[in-house]
Order: sequence, then structure tokens, then C-alpha cells
Amino acid sequence: MDLKQLEYFVRVAELGSFTRASIMIDVAQPALSRQVRQLEVELRQNLLTRNGRGVTLTDAGTLLLAHARGILHQIERAKEDLGRMRGALAGRVAVGLPPSIAKRIAVPLTRAFRQQLPDARLAITEALSSALQESVTAGRIDLALLYNPAPSADVDSVVILEEDLYLVGPATQPGGEVPLREVASQPLVIPTQPNSIRMLVEAELANIGCRPAIAMEIDGVAAILDLVIDGVGSAVLSSNAVLTAPRPEAFGIRRIVDPPLRSRLALAVSSQRPATLTQQAVLELVREVVDQTMNASPPPVSVLS
Repeated sequence: MDLKQLEYFVRVAELGSFTRASIMIDVAQPALSRQVRQLEVELRQNLLTRNGRGVTLTDAGTLLLAHARGILHQIERAKEDLGRMRGALAGRVAVGLPPSIAKRIAVPLTRAFRQQLPDARLAITEALSSALQESVTAGRIDLALLYNPAPSADVDSVVILEEDLYLVGPATQPGGEVPLREVASQPLVIPTQPNSIRMLVEAELANIGCRPAIAMEIDGVAAILDLVIDGVGSAVLSSNAVLTAPRPEAFGIRRIVDPPLRSRLALAVSSQRPATLTQQAVLELVREVVDQTMNASPPPVSVLS
């Protein structure tokens, strides 16, 4: 067996497609397919079932995937251990961040990473939590910050921050607090399913026998806030999402109460691939930066009035 063949096989298996894997690892699809086929010939086993929508693992492929992940992980650990002989951790770590969090911590995280891990490389991907969770599962990224992650056997997560959610409207709206039941009567500009806030709002309203009044479905905080300013409806967001907008003073926000609506920010990694020493160091670094940045100062009173 060849390590490249194992790496290619793992990528194809995790992504479920030769096309997606070829893009991910920047290898021509015919060459990728040829390497995986050579691996199958050498092992005298069909590892993948090809179909029009991609590939699925055979029983032999499932068994090899578990071994291959372990082998590749040990190779990375060996490289790191050798790097530590030079006194430094090395390797590439891919981190996923939701847009509102990326605006707050991407710069301080990058600065801290360069100071503490000068021989390692950092890659940051910005996307919605549902997409980031899928990327962690597929191995496209090593760790991610996720809002309200869905339970999954493939992902281990721990909550590191809880944020109150607010009803966001134009600055002219009254301040203070708003009962959750009243939120149900407001026309909402809200992301599409399976966005984490969308799922949380629907679940909590269902718990009190209500349903959201959806005025518009649209993904992306910036677009949601533009539509709020345009009078399409109100939004349910964290204060952080408003504070990182270009003009936070244009909005008025009311904390949702009775019961309070809280969004949980979790640090997530794959449960199928043990973290390398460099990844473990970045996990702790992300924790520190979130704690220092997100809890550094309270939102301005003018925004919360």
C-alpha cells in the first residue's frame, strides 16, 4: 500500500465523491480514480460502490477507512514529534467559524496563532454552523465553532459560550425585553432550515404552543439586517451579530424572555479522527481567544436600550 493511495481513499470515502475529493486535494479525477482502483486491486477487495450520485463504502471499505484514518493520524503524529525535537509544533490546522464569530475573533486568533505556533499553518473557513458541522464530519476542517450543533455520533462538541438572543428591529422600536410568545406575533426575517437559530426559534416556540410568523427566509446575517432596515420584518439574533454590523446604531434590540432564548456556541471536532498535538494546541487557543474576545466588554448601552 501507498500512503498517497490511503489518503486519496479516505478523502473520497469521507466526501462521498471522486469529483469533490479531486477538488479538495487538487488532484485530477482520473488520476485519483486510478490510485484508488490500484489500492482495490492490491487488496483484492472492492472498497467503494460507484453510482450516479457518488460513492458509498462496501463492508471492506468501511473496515479499511477505520485503519487508514489511524495510519494517517500516526504519520501526522510522527511528523509533529519530529518537529518537537526542533522545539515547535508543526502542521496545518483548518478551523471553521460562523460569520458573526469570524468578524470578532479571526484577527486575534490569527495573531495569537502566529505568536504561539510559528511553525504551523492556519486555515480559516467561514460558513454557517450546519455547513461547518458537515465539514468537520467529512474531514475538510479539523475543528469548528458551531452554534447549537445537532447531535451527531461523528462529532464531539463542548459548549464554551452561551449568548442571549434578541428581537432585532429598526432603532425606532421600543427597548427593554420581549416575551417569547410576543415574538411569535412578529413577522420574522429568518434563515432557512437547518440554520441553528432557525431550528432553535421553531423548537422553543413549539414548546409554548406557537409557530413563527415568517415574512422572509434568507441566509446570511448581513442580508437579514438589510431587510430589517427595509421594514420587511424583525430578526432573532445575538447582540454580537448586531454589534459586528457596519451600522449597529441603526438597530434596536430587545432581549427575549419568558422563557429566555439562548444560543450555545460549541467547539467541535471529529469523533472519528483523534486530534494531533498541534490541533489540540489550537483547540485551547480558540478557547482562550473566544473567552478574551467575546467576554472582553459588554455591548454598548445605546444598542441594548
